[in-house]
Amino acid sequence: MGTRSISIATALAVVFSSAALTVVVTAGSAAAVTVGSSWGMVVDGARHRVFIGDDTRDKVVAADYNGNLVDSVSGIDGVADLALSEDGSTLYAAARVSHEIVALDPATLDVKARYPVAAGSGPLYVEATGGKVWFTYGEWDGQTESDLGSIDPAVDPASGDDPVSLGQLPLHNHGVTGPAILDTDPSAPGLLAVGQRDFYDSGKQLLAVVDVSGPAPRLIASQSGGPTVYVNDVDLLPGGPAVLGGATKRYSYADGAFTETASYPYGQRADVAPNGLVAQVGPVGDYRVSVYRPGESKAVRTYALDASHVAWAPDATRLFALVSGPGGDTLKVLTNPALSVPAITVNAPSTATRAKPLTVSGKVTATVKLPAGAQLKVTRTDMEYPNGKTLPAVTVKADGTYSFSDTPSSGGTVTYQVSYAGDAEHTPASAYDKVAVSLATPSLSLNNNGKMYAYGADVPFTAHLGSTYKNRTVEIWADPFGSDRSKKLIKSGTVNSHGNISAVVDMTRDTTVYAVFKGDSHYKPRTEKVTAYAKVRVSTAVSRHYKTGKIGSTTYYWFHKKTNPLLTTTMTYYPGRHQRFDLQAYYQGSWHSLDSQYFALGTNGKSVVELGAPGEAGVKARMRSVYVNGSSGDSVNSTTYGGWKYLYFSN
Repeated sequence: MGTRSISIATALAVVFSSAALTVVVTAGSAAAVTVGSSWGMVVDGARHRVFIGDDTRDKVVAADYNGNLVDSVSGIDGVADLALSEDGSTLYAAARVSHEIVALDPATLDVKARYPVAAGSGPLYVEATGGKVWFTYGEWDGQTESDLGSIDPAVDPASGDDPVSLGQLPLHNHGVTGPAILDTDPSAPGLLAVGQRDFYDSGKQLLAVVDVSGPAPRLIASQSGGPTVYVNDVDLLPGGPAVLGGATKRYSYADGAFTETASYPYGQRADVAPNGLVAQVGPVGDYRVSVYRPGESKAVRTYALDASHVAWAPDATRLFALVSGPGGDTLKVLTNPALSVPAITVNAPSTATRAKPLTVSGKVTATVKLPAGAQLKVTRTDMEYPNGKTLPAVTVKADGTYSFSDTPSSGGTVTYQVSYAGDAEHTPASAYDKVAVSLATPSLSLNNNGKMYAYGADVPFTAHLGSTYKNRTVEIWADPFGSDRSKKLIKSGTVNSHGNISAVVDMTRDTTVYAVFKGDSHYKPRTEKVTAYAKVRVSTAVSRHYKTGKIGSTTYYWFHKKTNPLLTTTMTYYPGRHQRFDLQAYYQGSWHSLDSQYFALGTNGKSVVELGAPGEAGVKARMRSVYVNGSSGDSVNSTTYGGWKYLYFSN
């Protein structure tokens, strides 16, 4: 702590007021399955596995029923379609680039066998039925000629017999070039659905059903050509002689020819569950997935997905979709796909008066109508019942609408939630609406606003709370000025029988005091605040004088005319704080300001100033130390004036 000097002799020469010197105080997870591109996907219900061919990476990947990667095998060059054997013991992959059918163990994805296919194109599509594995391929003769081949897994190549047989059903004889699409159904073993649209001539199209249960394939129904059969996919339908052509039209083939019996909105491709549910990928530009009941053209459920392929779990409880994204196609698991998803609206008034009746209405819509007499659960949540109170159930009318009345006992935000539990044809559904219910305004006051206190005074602040419903708790908070201190809870408790509660605040700084009532179910929350002010503690010690004595009624410190007085000010410390040193001289019958300067406080709160001696006798001077809110370097206390110290210089 250094000592600063002021010369009285210099100050006496000119009487001035100096400018203030202000110091400013600146204060591990499962991996999802993503493939580059895929031609085929098949679901193993026994093992709860989904197998997908990744043509970009020449591999087959396996996912569990949650869509997480569990295994993969590489080296399937140009993997296209996949199929499971009828007993589920073998997974077959068509490898179009290496021209072979690869048999895999579905439990381990180990390669069990490779069956070369002497084809110019393919194999491309593969299915297993009638004890054999069937595939389509092509030969080049000016353009690709489509044909059907088979593998008999019971034939051991080591015996000298070839398990692969080609030319089983020359499909080009039926107006189609390019490997055709195949499909089977567990309910119709030995039947193979065939379909294709010619790659070169859209007028050449084929839809056929082939009996492959005998020694040689036998065509039992076919239709080729004509604009009505747009065959970009084919599915053999369970429950009767019928197929789904082009993912859009249902055909019966009971008489050996195809007759259209129903249709769905146009789609790109589809898969049919064993119970007849149809999952369809929408047309180009709208690749949503829609689920239809057999023979119905209105979707039970629609998923807003950019899908490329779909495949059912055998029990129809899950639907698997490959969804396009920036990194490829990602497997998505769609649960309860056969259930309609109700949509519930809830319309409550935006505002209401507490203890007055109000009406809530709404509507339930679903792709499958709710059963007659369906009931909705109604729950009201408010301050009295933060976990919800169940109100009487409401019955849905025939047109899907509903309404009920209620009288809210609590004010504030009241939420009405309306829920449907779901049933055999519908998922659960829920919706809500909120009402702002009126609350009364309580009276709340707090004393001592604007009062000034000495530094360190213990001041009781008393809050008074008027009438409320249940809550009689008031909090008192103190927030001292200055960024180094935060708002602090001083007291929280129940007001007394007069509605009062008090807390003592140590007034070392200017302080904002808050009384907080958090409200109850009848009365609003309310906060009242007051600001009280605290001075600093300031004193000045005088040294180097040779005596004290009175001049008139005033006590002076007496100095020899050539002695420099030393004045030590002690003031409440705050970082960056300065004391203002006021100096005055007495002449011609009155006091005149000589100087007013700011001096920094040391961390011990002291500031030492040495006055230069006037060098002549008979001089009267006085000084004081002042804290000035804002000008002394901070604003955490109120302006405080120290007492005058009187100095007399003699011979």
